[in-house]
Amino acid sequence: MKNARMKITIIVAVVGLLLFGLPGCKKESEPVPSPNTPAKTAGGTPAVATAVAAIAQTTCPVMDGNPIDKNVFVEYKGQKVYFCCPACVAKFEAEPEKYAANLPQFKK
Repeated sequence: MKNARMKITIIVAVVGLLLFGLPGCKKESEPVPSPNTPAKTAGGTPAVATAVAAIAQTTCPVMDGNPIDKNVFVEYKGQKVYFCCPACVAKFEAEPEKYAANLPQFKK
C-alpha cells in the first residue's frame, strides 16, 4: 500500500512538471542590445543592417510579446525575421504574410 502511494505521488509530480514546469515558447532569451551598441559579425566588425533589424524587431511575430532569440531566424523578402523559438519558425513559414504585415522591417 505504501509503495502504491509512493508511485502515485511520483507520477503526479512528473505529470505536474511536464504540464506546468516546461515553458515551451516562453523561454528567456538574451536581452536585446542597447541601441547605442552596434551588433558585431563573426569577424568582429559592426553589422549595421543586422543591428538595425535586431533592434527594430524585439518581439516574436508569432508569440506576441515574447522576446526574440537572435539565433532563431529566417530570411523573408531579403530581411531577417527573428523568433522566440524554432516552433514559431514553422508557424511563420506556413502563413508568412499573416505575420510579416506587423513586423517593423516590412513597414514603410
